[in-house]
Amino acid sequence: MQTFVLFLVAALGEISGCYAFWATFRLGKSILLIIPGILALIIFAFTLTKIDASNAGRVYAAYGGIYILSSLIWLWLVEGVKPDKYDLLGVTISLIGTVVILFSPHRW
Repeated sequence: MQTFVLFLVAALGEISGCYAFWATFRLGKSILLIIPGILALIIFAFTLTKIDASNAGRVYAAYGGIYILSSLIWLWLVEGVKPDKYDLLGVTISLIGTVVILFSPHRW
């Protein structure tokens, strides 16, 4: 459960940090929005280091499914666009991959 919470915190940091840049350069918002965006990206990167795993690559790969899920929630709640059936199918497939990566024995 702790891993899932850390993944969610990381996803919120990454999405909000990246969105600060999107809002500045694509939506014409204040350049000052980049400052909290950078802080959010620092939180994202630091949080991933707290995941209990021996390899960074596995953490990043497993995180991918959580990131996709969080991005679709962001799309819906922040941008007001409801995910469609293909979005939901894609996130389901990616979450299956996350579970396989996190809970496989990885003996080699």
